[in-house]
Amino acid sequence: MDRRSFPHRAARRLPRLAASLALLTGALGAHLRAQTPAQTPAQTPPARTAVATFAAGCFWCAESDFEKVPGVVDAVSGYTGGRVANPTYEQVSGGGTGHREAVRVTYDPARVGYARLLEVFWHAVDPWDADGQFCDRGPQYTAAVYVHDAEQRRLAEASRRALRPAGGAPGQAIATAIVDAGPFYPAEAYHQAYAARNPLRYRFYRTTCGRDGRLRAVWGAAATH
Repeated sequence: MDRRSFPHRAARRLPRLAASLALLTGALGAHLRAQTPAQTPAQTPPARTAVATFAAGCFWCAESDFEKVPGVVDAVSGYTGGRVANPTYEQVSGGGTGHREAVRVTYDPARVGYARLLEVFWHAVDPWDADGQFCDRGPQYTAAVYVHDAEQRRLAEASRRALRPAGGAPGQAIATAIVDAGPFYPAEAYHQAYAARNPLRYRFYRTTCGRDGRLRAVWGAAATH
């Protein structure tokens, strides 16, 4: 599916409405601030963070899935694994750069371990699909774990050996790759936090792509949503 048909253009199409809403929002915000006795203190950032990188098909979906995990500090959509520096979405989605759509996950190891992130990842992909994920076809949409050190590789390979999904054919091999992490290039701004900023378009895409239906067939109640 070509997701370039879902750009965020609301402000351009409705400039007058956007301006009116901005004025209304500003007035409402000023009123609410006047009624609020004190601000909530900002959360203390974790003392140490770690990074994990996963390719799970559409990065909109992978980013949204990982951001729901307690202990995840940030998830960024981007491109990795290819030959071209600073690729664009058009280049990657057209194939030929060697990149996969991926998500870089920054997490607090004191709150969530890498093994838990692997569990979320496996339950968010069809591990047998060697040609893409769900409706998105091509090597740029295939699943992979990009490991950043020897311990991540050990855990990733152990988790792959332990997989017990229900949706594969007898004797069918797991197609999901485990490879060393390389340069990661964040995707364009309109791709970031897409599910949060465009919930209706995101839900339409995720549903029509068949992602959740296939995940339920593979993983049952354990599927990542």
